Amino acid sequence: MLGEIRGLNEECGVFGIWGHPDAAQLSYYGLHALQHRGQEGAGIVVTDGQALRAVKGEGLVNDVFNEENLSNAKGYGAIAHARYTTAGGGGIENVQPLLFRSSTGTLAIAHNGNLVNANHLKQHLEKSGSIFQSTSDTEVVVHLIKKSKKPGFRAQVKESLSLLKGAFSFLIITKEGMMVARDRNGLRPLSFGRLGDAYVVASETCAFDLIGAEFVREVEPGELLVITDQGIEEDRFVEMEKRAMCAMEYVYFARPDSNIDEINIHAARKRMGRQLAKECFGIEADVVTGVPDSSISAAIGFAEESGIPYELGLIKNRYTGRTFIQPTQELRERGVKMKLSPVVQVVKGKRVVMVDDSIVRGTTSRRIVNMLKEAGATEVHVVISSPPMKNPCFYGIDTSTSEELIASSKSVEDICEAIGADTLTFLSADGLVEATGRAFDDETRGLCMACFTGEYPTEIFPDTVLPHVKELQH
Repeated sequence: MLGEIRGLNEECGVFGIWGHPDAAQLSYYGLHALQHRGQEGAGIVVTDGQALRAVKGEGLVNDVFNEENLSNAKGYGAIAHARYTTAGGGGIENVQPLLFRSSTGTLAIAHNGNLVNANHLKQHLEKSGSIFQSTSDTEVVVHLIKKSKKPGFRAQVKESLSLLKGAFSFLIITKEGMMVARDRNGLRPLSFGRLGDAYVVASETCAFDLIGAEFVREVEPGELLVITDQGIEEDRFVEMEKRAMCAMEYVYFARPDSNIDEINIHAARKRMGRQLAKECFGIEADVVTGVPDSSISAAIGFAEESGIPYELGLIKNRYTGRTFIQPTQELRERGVKMKLSPVVQVVKGKRVVMVDDSIVRGTTSRRIVNMLKEAGATEVHVVISSPPMKNPCFYGIDTSTSEELIASSKSVEDICEAIGADTLTFLSADGLVEATGRAFDDETRGLCMACFTGEYPTEIFPDTVLPHVKELQH
């Protein structure tokens, strides 16, 4: 649905390229493809082998970059970042990539995800004298690298990454090369590709399509890729643990034209819609419509399986202001009418099946149901292509407390009444797993279903201090 209105947002997207003379310009295009993953800030750090240069700012990609600042960012290696604020907070100091200069070398770092032990590590680092310039958990990694006693930069990076808990895809760039790392559970997507002789990495494969790059493979959980002018080296900082790709990537976050583990997002969402139609009992309706944009695929699948015709019953206005920056719930709710309009001729006098991907607070769903009924729909049956979201996410989705989630305290019947729907049906957890083609208990292709089931794949609040961090206290 309209994540920027309802408060369901992913932390960011990352893009990196090494070995291309137009690295900054290609990174700009890569960020365009990943704009849906973060709209509050964007940045590119580029190197020509002599120095690192940063171009970044708050706002959308087109707000931050222009012909002048991109033409001045000359180099053959770059990392880039599109940010949505979650745990780290906003402000220009938190816009990534973060650039650090020191007597031992200069590096920049970009991060997608959320570290569940960032505050734990930060406390120990501050006791040992570290001073933080931002509130982003990403900065913790740089301080760990600088504190490491391991010989050589790669060893220092590997040790530092091994201390981290949670979800992360990291890109690190220096004058000499680029490092790419993914957390041990593979919670966030990260793909590796080629563009001629250049190496490319991105949060989603849709960025490869835009610049004409060829997908090679997924970056493996626990893997570290080291890319230099001499080529690419495959290494590990930890062994892969139980695989747990975020289920919400398939449900909502990723673009329909992206593939995750060779599973196309559009196709997976269509299967969710088909499965949802199989699980809906006794609904009689005249039209099926999806809430744009992420629910359209599921709505098509629902219509195909149920035999109820699909119609464009809701239109998204793409030229309104960026309502996600509004600070109050009241303004968010008003933003729904700015973003969506019902097609009266389609829904008037009709029994409507409204397909959506999830319900967070319930306020936006209520507004859309009301809009459809005000436009003349005689019945509105809401069907959701994911299970009830009952539990907070600590891995980079902006639902960090149960109080934000209507399903944490209300039954399906109560939610149905709260949003004013005639019926409400959620996709079952088993149905979601089947539709994605991944198995929850599969060690190599598992799903993180924590926001639905409460089963988290990592520790959330570590009870012990890791060995290297103990050294930092002395």
